[in-house]
Amino acid sequence: MRWFNYRHTLDAIFAAILFGLSAPLSKLLLGSIDPIPLASLLYLGAGLGLGAALLWSGITGRSESTEAKLGREDIPWLLLATLTGGVLAPIFLLYGLRSTPAVTVSLLLNFEVVATALIAAWVFREFVGLRAWIAIGFITIGSILLTLEPTAVRGVSVSAILVLAACLMWGLDNNLTRLISLKDPQRIVAVKGLIAGGFSLLLALILRKPFPSAGYIVLGLLLGSMGYGISLALFVRALRNLGTSRTGALFGTAPFIGSGASFLLFREIPSLPFFIAFPLMAGGVFLLFCEQHAHEHVHDSITHDHAHRHDDGHHVHEHAEGHTSRLIHSHRHTHERIAHSHEHRPDIHHRHLHTFSS
Repeated sequence: MRWFNYRHTLDAIFAAILFGLSAPLSKLLLGSIDPIPLASLLYLGAGLGLGAALLWSGITGRSESTEAKLGREDIPWLLLATLTGGVLAPIFLLYGLRSTPAVTVSLLLNFEVVATALIAAWVFREFVGLRAWIAIGFITIGSILLTLEPTAVRGVSVSAILVLAACLMWGLDNNLTRLISLKDPQRIVAVKGLIAGGFSLLLALILRKPFPSAGYIVLGLLLGSMGYGISLALFVRALRNLGTSRTGALFGTAPFIGSGASFLLFREIPSLPFFIAFPLMAGGVFLLFCEQHAHEHVHDSITHDHAHRHDDGHHVHEHAEGHTSRLIHSHRHTHERIAHSHEHRPDIHHRHLHTFSS
């Protein structure tokens, strides 16, 4: 089980690094590309990049995947996640980023952790402990501080509100994607990227938004393939093994990475609210990262299909003779009912209800 936790913790961290760098780099491209065409390029880059990788695997004879395939029952959740996180979120973010310092926007992206955890707790009944609620409070206070703009009509930055709206959409996207996170992450992101990028492209054409030169188009696609494609594939893989709010906590390092990169790129001196919000948000992310959870719990019998191996404590079923069950593999299997106690997170095998005391 430890091997799985370390591996998927690294998945979430690398996803955070790639996504964190995407905000300041997107700010650079916004000087030459309108927000809606750029949103299209970012997600088309994600879809085309992972789609090409899957196609290459098929051509070279390496198409046999250890991952479970997407099914009809996954389509509604995939489409909703695509609309919220693939279409609305990047458009909100890029319009907000266009008029707000990149260092501020990068730190504001911490609100995605709050949105993800609140939706996970209130809608999907995922357990959130006292330490996590305190962390959510710290990050929320920091987010509010970053939206303040004394020179604005009502003292609030509209651009910052757009960034928070993007975080809310990504928080909903994260929870919807969790419902299909048992399936192949590369295929999820490839399909999601192509649909979202295609929709935004159509929207840009309908609204007659100007498109940049070929060089900037290539840069937008490359940024999308790394910051949204590979990053999202790693995020989905971590999501199903660490749970929504915990993966969100690890992914919460992305804003700090983005803030550091923004300062180096633009040499912007942040405002006073930034320096107050930074330690609050850093403390909140640290509390979420260090959260521990263990108690007696029951696993009801369930049959499903996903990638797994047999050293994680929850996959002890038998295979036909000759099957290399020590390797990661995917097939339909049944978990028998079991009750035990150990440290765990709300991953795919620990989404049980809790009493207040647990």
